[in-house]
Amino acid sequence: MDVLSDAIGTMRVGRPSLTLEDADPWWEKDAGIFDGARFYVGTTGRIEVTAPDEAVVTLRPGDAVLLPHGTAHTLANATDRTARFLSGAYRLERARPHPLFQDLPDLVSLPARPDRYQGLQASIDLLLGELGEPMHGRDLVLPALLEVLLVHLIRACLIERAGARATGWCVALDDEVVARSLRALHERPADPWTVESLGAHAGLSRAAFARRFTAMVGQPPLTYLTWWRLTVAARLLQTTDVPLSTVAQRTGYGSPYAFANAFKREYGISAGRYRQQHRTGR
Repeated sequence: MDVLSDAIGTMRVGRPSLTLEDADPWWEKDAGIFDGARFYVGTTGRIEVTAPDEAVVTLRPGDAVLLPHGTAHTLANATDRTARFLSGAYRLERARPHPLFQDLPDLVSLPARPDRYQGLQASIDLLLGELGEPMHGRDLVLPALLEVLLVHLIRACLIERAGARATGWCVALDDEVVARSLRALHERPADPWTVESLGAHAGLSRAAFARRFTAMVGQPPLTYLTWWRLTVAARLLQTTDVPLSTVAQRTGYGSPYAFANAFKREYGISAGRYRQQHRTGR
């Protein structure tokens, strides 16, 4: 699995939601803080999305806006005619957000540009087609299309951010050296990685690799590796019944004791209690 898929899979909880809304002339609505990400897509008319910092995005047909951190905002119909727009939400696990998501701003405007966001525009068209008239299999198709749309929204955000920044996750995923090492860590977190072995895998010396990785990702290589190992461990505890010794082995810890200490330092509770709480929550 690639890094973006892992980041989304780690944070996504529950089912996404989607509605096609009509806004009467001069309609306005305040949307409070949401424990996840929200998005809107204009279909007819003009809808204004205003963030707390007074940044305003005007949605025309095909335009999209993503609020990856669930920031409070205001929606308003900016015309004297009825407007229509898609309103969607993804519930995310906020306790341990992936650094990739943290790197995104509170509000990202994604104008309708088929030449730049082909996948995003195609996903929007498919969603609108499914909502246009009831069809067989719709209950299966809509959630799948929403998952696809989230990937394309994040991809488009990364494209926008990469054009304005020289460091950060938006460029790290396209940096051949750093991306190669990130894929290795995500695919094989249990391997006995060192900064030197990661540098060799990426084709750089130890020092050069450490500087480049830290500048791009915002964390030293082994700090990120520890974070990812414990994130994978938490996922295993939530979704499987494998013993703690197996969780330790799959995440690169030499003994259950070492794993238990590392997990408690990171999460503040024992791995067994964490599993029990999250099972009860589900």
